[in-house]
Amino acid sequence: MMQISDLIPWGRDKEKTPGAPEGREPNPLAVLQRDINNVFESFWQKVESGWNGRSNVVGMFGPSTDVSETDKNVEVTVELPGMTDKDIDISLSGDAMTIRGEKKVEHEEKRKGLYMSERAYGAFYRTIPLPPGVDTDKADAKFRNGVLTVTLPKTPEAQAKVKRIPVKAA
Repeated sequence: MMQISDLIPWGRDKEKTPGAPEGREPNPLAVLQRDINNVFESFWQKVESGWNGRSNVVGMFGPSTDVSETDKNVEVTVELPGMTDKDIDISLSGDAMTIRGEKKVEHEEKRKGLYMSERAYGAFYRTIPLPPGVDTDKADAKFRNGVLTVTLPKTPEAQAKVKRIPVKAA
């Protein structure tokens, strides 16, 4: 009886593949299907983890964010190219700040004999834990040239708790 592997030229006259049943080569189409499944599973695992393991980023399109802390304030900088201040929502609750945004890009072009329409949508959110002693009532947000900067001043009590330790050469 003839098998499908007899019809496929690359399925003949090869050494036994590990994992194949004794005396038979694996079906090359099944091997191809397994490899494609592995590629897609790996891709979606990366999408779900935000490509670099950051669990607080939804999807793979989370914006680049920098958080810095000084004696006087906490500053959060988020890169949001192509967005406007109306596309961004910032909320403070307890010991966290959440920045949400949605980008909508629509382009339509009509010329003689041509109609082109492109649309792109994407939403994100990022939650940033805040240290104790941040005065959320005095938070300030500025958006300029596609960069959002949120400044959160520390309370006078938190600033007073900062203690400097001098470093001496040994």
